This record gives sequence, structure tokens and C-alpha cells, in this order.
Amino acid sequence: MLDFQDNRKASTQTGDFSGRRKFVMVFMMSCMAILVGRAVDLQVLNKQFLKDQGDMRQVDDVSVSAYRGMIKDRNGEPLAISTPVQSIWVNPKELKFAPKDQVRQMEKLLDLPNGKVTELLKEDTTRQFAYIARRINPGLADQVKELKLAGVYFEREFKRFYPTGGVSAHLVGFTNVDDIGQEGLEAGYEKALKGTPGSKRVIRDGQRRIIDDIENIKEPVSGKNLELSIDQRIQYLAYRELQLAVEKHKAKSGTLVVLDAKNGEILAAVNQPSFNPNTRKNLKESLYRNRTMTDVFEPGSTVKPLVVAAALDGDYVRPDEVFETNGMFRVGRHLVRDVHNYGTMTLTDVLKKSSNVAVSQMALEMPPAYFWGLYDKLGFGTATGAGFPGEASGSLLDYHKWHPFEQATLSFGYGLNVTAVQLARAYTALADDGILHSVSLLKRDEDEDMRRVFSAKTARRVRAMMETVVTKDGTAYEARVDGYRVAGKTGTAKKAGAGGYVDKAYQAVFAGMAPASDPRLIIVVMIDEPSAGQYYGGIVSAPVFSKVMAGALRVLGVAPDQEDTMPVLLTQKAP
Repeated sequence: MLDFQDNRKASTQTGDFSGRRKFVMVFMMSCMAILVGRAVDLQVLNKQFLKDQGDMRQVDDVSVSAYRGMIKDRNGEPLAISTPVQSIWVNPKELKFAPKDQVRQMEKLLDLPNGKVTELLKEDTTRQFAYIARRINPGLADQVKELKLAGVYFEREFKRFYPTGGVSAHLVGFTNVDDIGQEGLEAGYEKALKGTPGSKRVIRDGQRRIIDDIENIKEPVSGKNLELSIDQRIQYLAYRELQLAVEKHKAKSGTLVVLDAKNGEILAAVNQPSFNPNTRKNLKESLYRNRTMTDVFEPGSTVKPLVVAAALDGDYVRPDEVFETNGMFRVGRHLVRDVHNYGTMTLTDVLKKSSNVAVSQMALEMPPAYFWGLYDKLGFGTATGAGFPGEASGSLLDYHKWHPFEQATLSFGYGLNVTAVQLARAYTALADDGILHSVSLLKRDEDEDMRRVFSAKTARRVRAMMETVVTKDGTAYEARVDGYRVAGKTGTAKKAGAGGYVDKAYQAVFAGMAPASDPRLIIVVMIDEPSAGQYYGGIVSAPVFSKVMAGALRVLGVAPDQEDTMPVLLTQKAP
């Protein structure tokens, strides 16, 4: 009996426990169902729930700004970055009930004119949204928040900042108040940089202020970073020297490009005058132009080495050819003149003294189709595709429309329009033993679009001729760089205007490369309308080339290749 009773008791206890467990589980499931149902009703079916509470709370979905991608130089130095800021907007219908003294206090904090917000309230009584401050310091926004004004709301945004100021302004460009690219690479790569905004669900109080986050609906996707080919160290050096030259010669403007001769990367591209993209009030739009890629000019005698190379490669002149110049050369009804009567000249003399007569004679030996084809292969008349928005293509007249005089003048850079980047690119065909490189503003390891234009033998021969230009009896002794062999060419072109060439208006150009034994860098300098007395490329632009090239070669650690000037170089480096 006892055993039976104990077993029955145990069985009864087990049944009671099982029943209690089922009851608890049913109760918990009921509670969860109620909570889930309430949450769904609260967040999805009935957003008015919170609004009906005592403090008029409500659920709302708001946008979450995406972080705009950085723009960096080739070494990771920031050229454009975004920092979190606050924007303030008001609902005039709600703000009109706020105390006037507090509204005025807010105006003072935000440095707004007295009565600015009050006027806003009077303009349109039905208006429910108006920004009163965009992208301000979060600390200042917090001071406004402490006023606890009804109808004043805060929005998190990002403000673009440009650490290098005017040094890279023409390249990088800038964004507007809505963080949309307006100029330069900011505009050209807008889709990649801007990212995708997200969204989140929040609780607002009766004054529509966000008091709590409920959940993230969609995470924002940051924009992609842009890594440029620019070396900010060289960019700054070029900017400084160009600025000094423009000021010294009282020039209208100036442009300078530094190109990697081995792969076509643009290491620096600067212009004067410049602007500060962080403070752009009352600036003319003309200041925003990246002249290195958007403005064209006649390159003058800087194209003569290319003409000599074309004539040699096509067997239209011999390496030992001589030219009788006599100071002038008649082409039809026109005369081509030299600055002096150079008499009999070798090919090297033609470049060393920059003879228009001799190079014209050379050009007229070449069939127009061949001559035009060479310029076309070098990229003249076609945008380089460097990746900059609004890049100019320049102009190259079709050879079917040439007369002999046009062909002659094209050989010394008239009747042809190029950008500084186009001219620098053409020089890669001489610098890299006949290989023409594409150019890029984005960092890259190799140039996949390079092609041969000249034979290696011709390119090296012409480079040797160009070295004489930088000797004492050449036209650009001021372009020399201690410790390095330099090959280059001057150009001084009259400036074209609406009615023809403008009297006493010149563009001084120098294009060159170093070390000449195995060029690493190409630099093109153009000074527009120097008015302080000097205007020749060898006097105005060559010294700028020299200073920038010397600094850039040291920055990159390029070994010197000229021993006879090494003592001077070492003396300059000594502390």
C-alpha cells in the first residue's frame, strides 16, 4: 500500500509540475504576442499612438547622411575631407510662438542680422521649413539647442574641408552647401564620391525634436575614396614658384604641369591666380578654371624638337643636314623671319638658336599628310583623357586646308592650340625613347595605353640636341639644374586676340625634362602676358622650371647625372 501511495503521490507531483510549465509557457507566449503586436501597431499601424500621449510624441523616419569619400594625393595626404556638422532649420508656423528675446539670442549666436528670423516668419505664414544655418560647428549648435525654442530643429550633415587651400584648388574643386560637387574632380567624380544616404526610425517630442532612436532602417554607404597621381610635396613647390614668377613679371596668369616621364602620371598641376575653396565669397568664376587642362595657347617654338624628330624619322632630313637661313625665308607671299641672321645651321643649331627659318624649310620637305599625322599621333587636337571634367581638346587644322605658309608656321607653334598637359604629354615621346604615354590624374603603376611614335634612336638624338638649349649660348641657360643634365626648349608666342595677334602681348613658355640621360620628369611652364619688361620663355619661364625641377628631383630621390656640377649641388645641400 505504501508503495502504491508513494508512486501515486509522485505521479501527482509530476503532473502538477508539467501543468505549471505549460501554463507559464502559454502565458509567456501570450505576453510576447501582445508586445510584438503592440510594437507593430506602434511602429507600423498606428504611429499616432505616441502622439496621443501626454507629451505628443510620435515616430518618424529620417534620412542619415552618407560620408563623402576622401580625395587623397598619391601618398595618402588628404586633399578633401568631410567633417560632421549641424544644420539648423525652423518651422515658421511653430517658431512664431517662441519668446522674441530668445529668437534674438539665437540670431546673435548664429551671427544673423537683427530681425532676420522674424522677417522669415512674416514672409509666408504657410511655410513649414526654412534653413537658417547650414553646416555650423556642433558646439555652436549645442548652444542653440540649450535655448529649447519650439520650431527649431537640427540636422546632422557633413562639411567639406580642403587642407591644402589654394595649392590644389583648381584640381580638387569644391562642393556646394548640399555637398554636391560643383567644380574640378569633386564634380567629375560626384557619383563615386557621394555615397548613398541611409535612414533610421526615431521618436520626436511634441516640438518635433528627436529624443530617441528606435532602429536603423538602412545603413548609409560611404562614398569611395579617390587617390590621385598628384604628389602634394611637388604640387606645393610648383605652386609657390609659379606664384612668385607671376608676381615678379606682373603677368596675367600662369600654368605649370609636372609629368612622370615613365608612365604619364600628373604629379603636379598648378595655376595662378588661385583661390581658397574653404572661403569662396565674392569670387569670380574665372578663378575656378584649371588652366592646365581647360585653357589653350599657341605653344610657339616648344614644338620644334617634335618637328625635328618627325623629319629625322621620316628620312626627310639627314642627321648631318645643314640649312642656309639668311635671317628670312619666303613662303609664297609671306616671309618667315628669325630674330637674327644665323647663316648656316646644323640640326642642333636649329634647336639651340630656335630658328623659325630652318624649321620651316624642314617642315615643307614633309608631305602635309605625314606632318599632320605626326601631330595627330602626339595627341594635338584631342583631349588627353586625363580624367578632368571640361578638359579642352585644343585645335589642329586638317591638312587638306593647309597652304604652304600654314604648314611652315605650324612648325614653330603658330596655328596650333594646345593645353599645358597636352604639350607635356607630347614630350613623353622624346623623354621615354620614342614612347608616347597617356596621362592620368589617378595613381597607377603602369600605362596600358602607351604607343611608339618615334624610334628610340631618334628620340635620344633629339634629346641630345635639346641639351644645348640649356647651355650658355643657348636660349634657356636659366633652365639649368645643378647636378643634372637638362633637355628643353623655349617658346615665346604672340598672343592671339579677336582681331589677330595683340601687340606687346606674349605667352612665355618653357618645356623640358631631366635627367636628360634617362628622363624621369617633364615640366611645362607657361606665363601669360608678363608685363614687367621681360617676355621671352628663356628668361621668364625657364627659371621657374629650374627651381621646380631641382626640388622635385630631390623629393623623388632621383640620382644626379652630371658630375661637373656636383660640387655646386653638394654645396647647396650643406647646412
